[in-house]
Amino acid sequence: MQMDSIQRFSIIKVTGHHALPVTDELAVEEPLEIRVGYVVDQQLVMKNISVTMRTPGHDAELATGFLFTEGIIQSKDALADVSHCFIACAENKENVIQVNLKEGFTPILQDTERNFYTTSSCGVCGKGSIAAIRTVSTFQQSTEDNLFLSQEILNQLPITLQKEQEVFAVTGGLHASALFTLSGDLLLLREDVGRHNALDKLIGAAINKDWLPLTQTVLLLSGRVSFELVQKAAMAGIRIIAAVGAPSSLAIQLAEEFGITLVGFLRNQRFNIYAGAHRIAIHTKETQTYSNEDKN
Repeated sequence: MQMDSIQRFSIIKVTGHHALPVTDELAVEEPLEIRVGYVVDQQLVMKNISVTMRTPGHDAELATGFLFTEGIIQSKDALADVSHCFIACAENKENVIQVNLKEGFTPILQDTERNFYTTSSCGVCGKGSIAAIRTVSTFQQSTEDNLFLSQEILNQLPITLQKEQEVFAVTGGLHASALFTLSGDLLLLREDVGRHNALDKLIGAAINKDWLPLTQTVLLLSGRVSFELVQKAAMAGIRIIAAVGAPSSLAIQLAEEFGITLVGFLRNQRFNIYAGAHRIAIHTKETQTYSNEDKN
């Protein structure tokens, strides 16, 4: 567990008519400024791209994932180095991360007509238009594949996630994004106070491991599913998204547009399929009865 993700506070805990001073552990929320450096006409150009409220930890992955899922870079090949701004920054060094691009690469900024200030609760605020946020993935989505996920494995995913969420177990205040194999094995898990940051960290880690496209994986989200989360998943080639919470109407529309299977309210052995139901193998009583009769 990364201890810089947790901060202790002295509080008063009230239960009924009793009040006691106790120490509580809460998730840290701090700003992270993402800067991109690149060379134009033999001159170094530095751009401040975004300020996002995040939980410290895996900041390089967050920056990499953010730039990729927003379409500002298209692959790991563009990256020279990603590190905290320890030299050029006079203060708050741990809250500024600099992404330097290799010579010959420039960030794709012309279609990002948005205010890149984001908060932990809103990762899509300030977009210039719906057209500007419908980022085109370099991995073409298709419903014509051989991906199948069984009902039994799907039901086990939130149980595995709950066991592995270290910081959430202490604070109860973080979102998580987790990547699983089709057989239910956990590949990666990232947490953050912002649900979009958790997914960017996850995709950034996958980029560093050269795993993209993530077509043979299942993405599990600990909360609700917004338009932006589906967009980010589509950018990474993910074709199956499951969430403990509810999807928005626009998230469902985008999942259908990209041929993504979208499952919501996944908990307590129950779930709803909102798009791409053909990839979920459901064993109903009717199916089971037919199978038994067929065997006889």
